[in-house]
Amino acid sequence: MSRAFVNEDQAADQADQPVERLVSEQPNYVTANGLRLLQARVAELNALRSELQAQGERGDKQRLAEVERDLRYFSARAQSAQVVPAANSRSKVQIGSRVRFVDAQDQEQVVQLVGEDEADAGRGLINWDSPLGRALLGAGPGDEVVWRRPVGDQVIEVVEIEVED
Repeated sequence: MSRAFVNEDQAADQADQPVERLVSEQPNYVTANGLRLLQARVAELNALRSELQAQGERGDKQRLAEVERDLRYFSARAQSAQVVPAANSRSKVQIGSRVRFVDAQDQEQVVQLVGEDEADAGRGLINWDSPLGRALLGAGPGDEVVWRRPVGDQVIEVVEIEVED
């Protein structure tokens, strides 16, 4: 049957369904704080879903569908979370470590390696499986590592590793 003959109501309903959020295939390593953030997000979404469902027919169906999609995603992420032990080494970068490094132009940066859902580059929280995270993971003070970037590789030197509080 031609798509031209599809019921218009059915086509409109399908168009309103939000696109599912893809769950990463990398192991879901998280810091203890990352797990707390995931659990808080699930609780927040559950509360919002309850509010929207309580509105019944006058509720925003599109918003409810989006909240349910996000709830499926964050619930799956919280369930698959593997909490890593607190970073406690000043000699080797681990997930949770705060790392100070310099680049070839002697520009200093400080980042913390965290899980995927906790990452926020603007706040210096870097996914452990990002190119920068992979370059730093396992390195120690004084080590030079290659940060493989889309704009070109860059050699950086680890200056200091701070442990989690």
